[in-house]
Order: sequence, then C-alpha cells, then structure tokens
Amino acid sequence: MSRTQHFDDAQKLADAIATRIGREITLALPLGLGKANSVANAIYRRAAAETSQKLSIFTALTLQRPVVSGLEARFIDPVLDRLFGGYPELEYARALRSGTLPENIKVSEFFFLAGRWLGSALAQRNYISANYTHAYRYVLDRNVNVIAQLVAKRVVNGETRYSLSCNTDLTLDLLKARAEGKADFLLVAEVNSELPFMPGDGDLPESAFDYVYENPKTDFPLFAPPKQPVPLTAYAIGLHTATLIEDGGTLQIGIGAEGDGAAKALILRHRKNTAFNEMIAALSTAAPARFGTFETGLYGASEMFVDSFLDLIDAGVVKREAEGALLHGGFFLGSKNFYRRLREMDEQKRAKLQMKAISFVNELYGGEESKRAARVKARFINNGMMATLLGAVVSDGLESGLVVSGVGGQYNFVAQAFALDGARSIICVNATRGSGRKTASNIRWSYGHTTIPRHLRDIIVTEYGVADLRGKSDEDVIAAMLAVADSRFQQELLHEAKSYNKISKNFEIPAQFRNNTPERIAAALRPAKERGLLPDFPFGTDFDDVELRLIPALQRLRQKLASPLSLIPVLLRGLTAPANVEAEECIGRMGFANAASLKDKVYRALLRGALRN
Repeated sequence: MSRTQHFDDAQKLADAIATRIGREITLALPLGLGKANSVANAIYRRAAAETSQKLSIFTALTLQRPVVSGLEARFIDPVLDRLFGGYPELEYARALRSGTLPENIKVSEFFFLAGRWLGSALAQRNYISANYTHAYRYVLDRNVNVIAQLVAKRVVNGETRYSLSCNTDLTLDLLKARAEGKADFLLVAEVNSELPFMPGDGDLPESAFDYVYENPKTDFPLFAPPKQPVPLTAYAIGLHTATLIEDGGTLQIGIGAEGDGAAKALILRHRKNTAFNEMIAALSTAAPARFGTFETGLYGASEMFVDSFLDLIDAGVVKREAEGALLHGGFFLGSKNFYRRLREMDEQKRAKLQMKAISFVNELYGGEESKRAARVKARFINNGMMATLLGAVVSDGLESGLVVSGVGGQYNFVAQAFALDGARSIICVNATRGSGRKTASNIRWSYGHTTIPRHLRDIIVTEYGVADLRGKSDEDVIAAMLAVADSRFQQELLHEAKSYNKISKNFEIPAQFRNNTPERIAAALRPAKERGLLPDFPFGTDFDDVELRLIPALQRLRQKLASPLSLIPVLLRGLTAPANVEAEECIGRMGFANAASLKDKVYRALLRGALRN
C-alpha cells in the first residue's frame, strides 16, 4: 500500500518537508519546464521567513518571463501577457534578480537561460560548470534531500500513475541512485493538468513519490516561450546543414533559429527536393552535389526534444525506429501548441516518443552495444556563439569568465561524434553579430574561453558554407574557416594567421569565397522566400496577424538604430506616407494612435516609415 502523502496546501507541504528533513534542506529542481513552482516557492518562503533554516537550491535553466523596455516592450508585453499570464514566478529567481536573496538561502545553477544572469554577481559566483551527464553526480555530492518535480497524472485501471513527462533527464538517474542506496531524498510531485503524460521510463506509480501536491486553484499554464522568426542567415545555415545528413542516420537538434532552419531544410529536402537542390546550388560557391530524399528515414536521439521533431515525423523524415522508438529525448520545452499536440496525440504514436534518462541519450556507456547499433550515421547539430580560425568553439561563456548559458550536453555530443563510427558533430555559428558599424565577426583568430577545444574540431557551418575540420592540419583548418567567414573580416583574420606563421605567407583566399556577404545570401534565397518556401515561422507562431506585420518593421528599426543617420529616410517616409489601414492597425497595436509627446510622435513616424518599407 502506498505511503504517499497528498497535500492541497503548498505551505503545509513545505512544513511537512521541514519537519521530516530538519534545518538543512538541499532542494533539487529539474532543468527548465519541470520545476514544481508552487512547491519550490512554498519551501523558499518558509526558509526566507525562518533564518535558522538553511536552504540550498540546485537547478538549471530557471525559466523567467523576459524583461524588456522601450519600443520592444510595447510590442512584446501584450504577447507575454497572453503566454505567461498565470505562470507563477519562481521567488528565488526574483530575489536573485533584485539582489535580495536571504543569506541562509543559496542558489546554484549549471545552465543559465541564455544571457539572463550576466548582470547578477551572485548568480555568476554560484554557477557550476558541468556537462549535463555529470550534473546528477554533483547533486548527489551535495546530499540532496528533496527533489520537487512537475508531473502529469492519469488513472489507469483504477491505479493512479504519474509521468515525469518533460524532465526524465536527471530524475531517472537520481531515482536509480536512490534505489541502489547511493542517495536518500524525498521525491515530491506537483500535478499540472497541461503537462502531457509521456509513456516509458518516466511513467511511475504513486508509490515512487513521498509527497504529492495537487490543487486545481493553483494549477498553472506551462511556460511557453514564443518562437522566434527564422532569418535568412539561419535558413542558409540550416540548408548547408541539411546536406550533411545521411538517409538511414540519427539526428540530434538543439534549440534556436538555426535548429528550426535545419529542420525545415530537411523537410524541404524530402518533400520539395527539386526546390531544395536549387537553393543549395544558389548558395554554393562551387558545383554542388544533388541530395536525395529520406527513403529509410532518420531516428532521433536528442537531449532536447524540440517541437520541430513532430513536424519531421509528420513529414516522413524521422521514421526509422530504434528500440521501438522514433525519438529518445531527455527533456522538452516548447510552445503551447507543442504541449497541446503531445496531449492530444494518439497513444500509439506518442508511445514512439520516449523520454529517457540523460545518461541514456547523451552518453554511450550503459547498454553501449545497442546504442551503437541504433546511432548509425549520427549527426549532432548544436549552436555556438563564436569559433576560432583553429576550430575551437565558444558556446557558453565569455573570456571575462562571465557565463552566458552553460555547457549542457554539447560536449557530450561532440564526444559521441568521435566515439561512434560514421558520426559527425555539426556546430552552427552565425558568421557575424550586430549590424551597421557595430557588426563584428564571430570567427576569431583566438578567444580567451572555449567550450569545445580545437582537438575536437569537426564540422562548423556558417551561412556561407561548411568547414570540415576533422583530422586536418592547422593550416588547412585556417583555410577552411576563412572560406566560411564574412568577407568584411577575412583579410584581417588572414593577416593574423600569417603573423603567427600558421599559414603560408603566399596564401590567398580563393576568389569564390571573397563574396561572403549578407547581400549574396539574400539574393540567393530571395526566390525561395518569395515562393513561400522559407517562412518566417516554419513551425507556427503565437503572434497574431498584426504582430506578424510589425515584426519585420521593428527588426528594420533595430538594425538602423546602430547607425542613427540611416533613420532619417525612414522618418521622412513615415511623415509623408499616405493613410494605410494595415499600417494604422500596427500603429494602434503599439499604442501610438493618439501619440501626444514628441518622442511618441517620432516613434509613430519611424514605425509608419518602416512599415511602408
């Protein structure tokens, strides 16, 4: 008979935990979506009110509503209200952000929401650098005594079952450690009605949990970040990446515009093969090969189950099964539509999407023979912020020591790419960042911090092409990286390489690579864009029609802000633009219809001019 205790009052649950554990609580919360917010907040409030209570929180990817200001806030705040209305903010995050975290409470993360904690000294000091697969060991080393996780619930033949759903990643490994006597902790569940019930290893009986919190009054909508538009540079990266994927292989994709671009490119390659090959020919600086469709199809083995996998399955790209599954994933986070599709999916189809421990997805050891048999021709697609001419990749932090995000599973997948026969690691890097006079190269001669060292260099893809670096000499690596760098920075980079005698003094960048410019990419992909093959939002959007018209106009204004003089023609167009119903809808949506101040009137004119463009 289950000894699980049930609560509908989170504060009483926090009291019960403190009574059972004592004065020192070490609370582990899953990465991302799977945090039991109500339970975590109750435990936090109790510790904040009782300074003799010591609370240590170990987690990763604390999700927060974006904080924006100015013109951007006028656009995005109503969208955020729609998406995050009712989502309870994690109180420890609010205290960290405001610098008011009590001295008896410590928060450590091993992966940050990208860029979110650059300005927090306390968060930066308490960051723990870890591979995803090693994080559970660090949890054990801290003698975790409480794990609080969001779960889905259902009753099967009279038996109540709970699903770890979005976060089997570390919890399954920790439960295994508890079963082996290596850990002793309370497992606390918070039931959420929106969370999809995922079958497989995370489908647990009630007896697996010590406490269950369930209250319809505090049930909350899942965190669902709006999908970002996929710009042409990301599509170019995605198209190049799609040429590297072999039929009958294995696929891992990371989050972001480049991942969405790659997924859409794979669907185009399979569904609109002629058009795909035309785009590759237009982008190519040499005579390109032709790339076929996916007759056998791919199998997914991805740390993050990104929502584009559902579209890849529907398109017939991901259709090769391994161990009874089309996809093995460790965690997921996505749009409201993604969660709804999973909830409403036919159970037989959902059974092919299996959530596993992160040690299963991100590592080979433990059932290595079957993993090797499944992960044939694997391609691991991830993102980097910068890369060096010698092939090292910067993905998680700055040379100052400040942490942008985290290593996560990137190093795991690079290691797998070298450990598996026929596998490759593909790191996607935008060739530049910024705009106008603030444009800078993301290809550097060197950088004071790296995530992936040069001795594990493999394939780096920019919008300008593919640099295959594995097993090559430093000189050949430099030449390959120069070929995919933006031409505005190529000569400076080449000069640095020559100054250190790492490339021949006689080397010149081949002529076909000297036109690596945004204009060339735009011209190459313009026909496909005009045909609707490269939509801004290939996998759906939470923005309405008016907001979709606003996005490109606001993007143009942001780019021109880097060079304020370029705003003058936009302003003049806005002041002379004739009345337009669609433009006025956009102006009304931004709150400028009845602009009173001079500043707002200028903004209205700039927006009208950008919309006219």
